[in-house]
Amino acid sequence: MQISRRNLLSGAVAASVSSVALSAKAADLCSLPQKWDQTWEVIVIGAGGAGLAAGITAKELGAKTIVLEKMAFPGGNTMVSGGGLNAAVAADSKAAGVEDSPKLHAEQTLAAGDNRADPALVEILAKGAPESVEWLKKIGVKFRPGIYQIYGGLWPRCRNPEGQSGSDYIKAGTAYAKKIGLEILPGHKVTSIIREKPNAGRVLGVEVEVGGKKQYWRATKGVIAASGGYAANAEMCGFFDPRLTKLNTTNQPCSTGEVLRAIQDINGLAVGMDYIQCIPWTAPGYTSTADVFQAIEYTIFVNKEGKRYVAEDNRRDIIRDATLAQTDQTVFQLCDTDGYEEHKKFYYEMNEAALKNGVLFRCNTIEEAAAKVKIPAAELKKTVDEFNAEVDSKKDPFGRTPKMLVRKIVKAPFYIGPFGMCRHHTMGGARIDTKARVLDREGKVIPGLYAAGEVTGGIHGTNRVGGNAIADIFTFGRLAGESAAKA
Repeated sequence: MQISRRNLLSGAVAASVSSVALSAKAADLCSLPQKWDQTWEVIVIGAGGAGLAAGITAKELGAKTIVLEKMAFPGGNTMVSGGGLNAAVAADSKAAGVEDSPKLHAEQTLAAGDNRADPALVEILAKGAPESVEWLKKIGVKFRPGIYQIYGGLWPRCRNPEGQSGSDYIKAGTAYAKKIGLEILPGHKVTSIIREKPNAGRVLGVEVEVGGKKQYWRATKGVIAASGGYAANAEMCGFFDPRLTKLNTTNQPCSTGEVLRAIQDINGLAVGMDYIQCIPWTAPGYTSTADVFQAIEYTIFVNKEGKRYVAEDNRRDIIRDATLAQTDQTVFQLCDTDGYEEHKKFYYEMNEAALKNGVLFRCNTIEEAAAKVKIPAAELKKTVDEFNAEVDSKKDPFGRTPKMLVRKIVKAPFYIGPFGMCRHHTMGGARIDTKARVLDREGKVIPGLYAAGEVTGGIHGTNRVGGNAIADIFTFGRLAGESAAKA
């Protein structure tokens, strides 16, 4: 058999679907349902933040809309996220004494993703994020006062809901959905997307698995994929980055990527599939973790040799690669009592639990902290002294920015705990245009198919800025809902 370059490339695209094979059943894709079990105008796949935003928006624009969720409850990864949302809101920036704008937000997002994102999509993200904040307030979300620079966020433009986590968004979204009569159906797993022809024509609806039985649901205006990414699928992630196969994940078990595979099955274009982000979380061999790195200006990272090894305010991909290169892929987060008090704003209950179960230690001296985690005491003391001197000089050999060199580690007790890298966010996914319409492998719109949130690609480039995911899901979720409703 002779293999041409074109055949090789087309095969590579197909292989990107999964670490095993395409999920498509070719015979099924070549025939349409003989009848539709239900008919709606807009069908939304996934009841996380993006799905709720899409569903609410479409419903309020008058479309007969339903939201399908494969898990037994709504929320997706938004439910378990930290909830930090980046938005250059002028009033918030002014109150914090920070110079900021959507233009700067877009520029930093593009640069942080190595300019591999679509500038037009990034512009929508940055300009739409402040609108998303106001929209969230409209549906009942209350935010804590003030903004800050989240881990991997690169600039102080992040805010959190009052409840300190993404569950606030889901509680408000589901309550608002009930108020406007938007139905959310848990336990409804979408197993394929039905198109007129496998590689052409309009998307007509979806195949749904309900109680082990298949049904066919028609969508006369459009299907919106808001099903999340694939970071819980170790095999799929390992196919694109073998280093990540054995890592833990921060994701809900639903983040397995089958809806993205279904999009590819009908000729949808996927981009950036090997752009997989990790964050500090549960260390290898542990079952839980602490988190004293959200307010990064209070914290340093040290390795098993007691030394810093990276600028803690750097891009998440840089921190990932540096951490994976350390001994046993295990490192430690260290802050003083002022830092711990600051982190109570984020993960107080989790950190208090970590103190009890031995993944965070409260110590009276730096030497005691070193002994608790079995690293050289003299080296850790030297590292802390050097860091404190760098706060005075505003110069860090690892490149930590001066605005993150403001807090010394001096006030006892000190807090230290292990962490490792965990699969967190997949930047790759279905390619969309500026109306959230999914594109095919020729770069043309697939009529009737829209997407929002982590199932999409092209918005973050090689690296997602911390705090941009929540901005992404609500900005593009609203856009997808609007586009589908007006189709």
